[in-house]
Amino acid sequence: MTATDPDVIDVLTTDHREAEELVAQITTTADAEQRRDLTDQLIAELVRHSVAEEMFVYPAMRDHLPNGDQAVEHDTQEHKELETLMKQLEGADTGSAEFDDALGNLRRVLLDHVRDEETDQFPQLRAHIPAAKLIDLKEKVELAKKVAPTRPHPSAPNSELFHKLVGPGVGLVDRLRDHLTNRPT
Repeated sequence: MTATDPDVIDVLTTDHREAEELVAQITTTADAEQRRDLTDQLIAELVRHSVAEEMFVYPAMRDHLPNGDQAVEHDTQEHKELETLMKQLEGADTGSAEFDDALGNLRRVLLDHVRDEETDQFPQLRAHIPAAKLIDLKEKVELAKKVAPTRPHPSAPNSELFHKLVGPGVGLVDRLRDHLTNRPT
């Protein structure tokens, strides 16, 4: 393990770029089935990313950043907003104005969230947490993403404890539903 090994910030930043690319593909694709598949993939990726952040990154932010509690509260609120928008996208016809409105709102909230993390929080994490711990967090985040839910659950708590205790079971059910309905995740 060296200081140049990829760390949790690298993984989360890659997730951000992938989500932004999926939003761009959905926006430029006219084919309804392809839009649904890309949207389902986007939703699964965003849910996994959010759960992993809430399980491991947010506790580190609370412990190590000067304004950690405030930053986590703000980010958690944005996650809730994204979950509500994902739920709307999940149920909307991809050719409808409702879908386009929800996608536009999701893009707006997502870009704001990404900007906050990448310009403020990630540099602070690198400044306040040793490189070895950030690499260790990467391993935990990658593992969490493998067992996390793949569908939005806006009424569920956005807490580390909930995700660690109940999340893997919810994730198992989501992946079973995905498999039975051939939903791309």
